[in-house]
Amino acid sequence: MTLFLLFLIRFIPLIGFIISLLIPRRKENTISWAAYLTVGLHLLSFLSFMFLWLIGNQPVINMKDLVLFQTSGYEFFLAFQFDKISAVYLFVGAFLTFLVTVYSRYYLHREHGYKRFFNTILFFYLGYNMVVFSGNLETLFVGWEILGVSSFLLIAFYKDRYLPVKNAVKVFSIYRLGDVGLILAMWMSHHLWHENITFAKLANYELVHTHLESHSLVGIFISVMILISAAAKSAQLPFSSWLPRAMEGPTPSSAIFYGSLSVHLGVFLLLRTFPFWEQQISVRILIGVLGLATAIVTTGIARVQSSVKSQIAYASIAQIGLIFIEVAAGFTTLALIHFAGNAFLRTYQLLVSPSVVSYLIREQFYNYTPRQHTFEDSLPKKLENSLYILCLKEWNLDSIMYRFLWNPLKWAGNKLGFLSVNGALRFFVPVYLLGLISLFYEEFIPAQIHAVLPVIFSFMGLIMVFKSFTERRNVQMSWILVIMNHFWIALAISFNEHFKYDQTLFYLSGIVISGIIGFICLNRLRLYEESIDLNQFHGYSRIYPKLAVVFLLACLGVSGFPITPAFIGEDLLFSHIHEDQALLAFFVALSFILDGLSIIRIYARVFMGPHAKSVYEMAYRSS
Repeated sequence: MTLFLLFLIRFIPLIGFIISLLIPRRKENTISWAAYLTVGLHLLSFLSFMFLWLIGNQPVINMKDLVLFQTSGYEFFLAFQFDKISAVYLFVGAFLTFLVTVYSRYYLHREHGYKRFFNTILFFYLGYNMVVFSGNLETLFVGWEILGVSSFLLIAFYKDRYLPVKNAVKVFSIYRLGDVGLILAMWMSHHLWHENITFAKLANYELVHTHLESHSLVGIFISVMILISAAAKSAQLPFSSWLPRAMEGPTPSSAIFYGSLSVHLGVFLLLRTFPFWEQQISVRILIGVLGLATAIVTTGIARVQSSVKSQIAYASIAQIGLIFIEVAAGFTTLALIHFAGNAFLRTYQLLVSPSVVSYLIREQFYNYTPRQHTFEDSLPKKLENSLYILCLKEWNLDSIMYRFLWNPLKWAGNKLGFLSVNGALRFFVPVYLLGLISLFYEEFIPAQIHAVLPVIFSFMGLIMVFKSFTERRNVQMSWILVIMNHFWIALAISFNEHFKYDQTLFYLSGIVISGIIGFICLNRLRLYEESIDLNQFHGYSRIYPKLAVVFLLACLGVSGFPITPAFIGEDLLFSHIHEDQALLAFFVALSFILDGLSIIRIYARVFMGPHAKSVYEMAYRSS
């Protein structure tokens, strides 16, 4: 009975999501009831399972469910684990998602995107359950990717407006950094353990201690990559500025995503990997210092916000910073209690915030209360004013990200402005063909040259994606350059080790199929419209919704989303990069970051935002 309920809990969100896709858009009542039944049945099944689990002495359940790909020395499989961490996250997630679906039925009544909202919420819930039940990093990464895409879609829910789409792209860019952090952690884990390690094995102190004793730097690298992923997902410094921008979506999605569930998954990642970095004092200090700095900075920012959503967002970030400190100190049970309390509070605050604002506006005219004395008033006046200005400017967190991360990437891409379509075809295609010929006769290549070829070819691919990232005139060229980047990466890794070419073809099969579909969509759109560029948002999804959906699926396939073999292929190719090849790993990781950003930028600029031919005035800034 227990195993049946566990099976039911894992598959109800998937079944509910598929059913919701088949319901016609105009049947609001049917759509909402499908969501009710999915989340309600999931909550009921979980509570039944929890009762049996609690009276059964709370055993840790581990299952290796499905092997998706296997070669000699490499295995990609889905593993599931259930323990007290999963129990707390699952209870909070099931209860709050059910609450939000009930609230959303009335809040979004007669909204144009009613069906799209509930589809995305169920899609998010599927990814959330995948993460919470994950038994290894590979399974967690599947859910992690689903959460990233559903975040993008919900922030850009009002896709005919400028700011929601722009902020959705901004949040996706931060998520992409977290994704690559996980990929690099998985890459180095392959070399440390020589297998896809499960969280159950990480709980074995003797095993972890034995491996880290002679590979301490490798352990620190894996832990730091995990921390970067957790900080990006939980909006810790220096990534904190994305969370208030994510509030552009509907209030229910803000409550369920950025108040309660998604934003706490960085904490979940730290809790799940705690046995690995528990004995690494430097990593624990780093996590604690990061949490403390975030809590101090974001508390000040929250106190000067004029928008209630932004105030709640920064207050939530501050609490998550404290949870980071608790995890670093080893108080895992306290961290779980703190997570549940913060999640319930922020969901409540966000759901009632529209009503509270209207009440406060009315009350200030009749019951005016003078400003109370605060802690800041006890500080020297210059210091108080300086802190006030810094907090008002949000410590320039957005500007720091642009200045030190995105602007250098754009500068590097703009230096390739001389590169045209004909130039790329005339130079890079012959060079690539020469590389392929060299691959078949690599035994005749001198060892010194052979050693640097992977780095050279991966750098060629990086040039492709740099150009795609900054291309503004030719959409097809930007798309083709992203596809070419994947081919260069595949060629670089093929030179790196002697393995069967079917692994490279397995990876490229998903890229080629998705790339062809995407290119056909762009050509079809060009037949309908005279010009398509990337200088502005065009908003063509309003006129061509089916074409927009197909192109979005193609974008997901090219960017390594788990719907094509490219998803497994990315991890497979990284497993062939040696642990001492830091430059090659850096080039490949940077390519994956930029190709995801380039692809989502193409989709957002072509199909989202204000329609290019609208006769109505468009608001380009929000309050």
